[in-house]
Amino acid sequence: MSEPIHHAPDAMLASFASGSLPYPFAILVAAHVSVCDECRARFGAHVLIGGIVLEQLPVAAVSGTARDRTFAALDETPVPLSHHQPFDIYPTALAQLLGGAPPRWQPLGFGTKQAILWRGGEGSVRLLSIPAGQAVADHGHRGLELTLVLSGSFSDDRGSFHAGDLEVADDTVVHVPTAGDGLPCICAAATDAPLRFQSLLPRLIQPLLRI
Repeated sequence: MSEPIHHAPDAMLASFASGSLPYPFAILVAAHVSVCDECRARFGAHVLIGGIVLEQLPVAAVSGTARDRTFAALDETPVPLSHHQPFDIYPTALAQLLGGAPPRWQPLGFGTKQAILWRGGEGSVRLLSIPAGQAVADHGHRGLELTLVLSGSFSDDRGSFHAGDLEVADDTVVHVPTAGDGLPCICAAATDAPLRFQSLLPRLIQPLLRI
């Protein structure tokens, strides 16, 4: 995988380092940081700064129960993740949501399919597989959408995105992502609100597809 050219915004990395980034976006940023040297270095800098700030805060009393739980958790042996073809395109943060199983794809039409990995009050995380040369229905956003390319590529009027690249789209963005030639585009997307489709048919089936 070549080095990504589309990166996580600095403010988002700071929120991720502080633990305040909403879960769906934290999953995508964790996956991106694991494949992007630049963002991993910037994230590490935010962690370091956060540690310095914590050292300046007054000492707070911790109950013996909380201390025992913390030390017990440190002693736990993490469950190893297996990475076998064809699932090795998924960074650890996404592989954990898959639970070692292949994605459970749901057709969206015209060869495009999705697999919902997580849904909750803060939004959703899903995988998308888009055939080479196929466009996704034009849409805007009611909130924020992060898209991480895992394999293949896509492009819109904001540029071209390849494996490892992260696109950040807010409620000012309306676009028509189109998969590049050659391989299907497989990507992970995190949203905190439903998409805003421009055409009637996608709007009609949107509740069924939970997009």
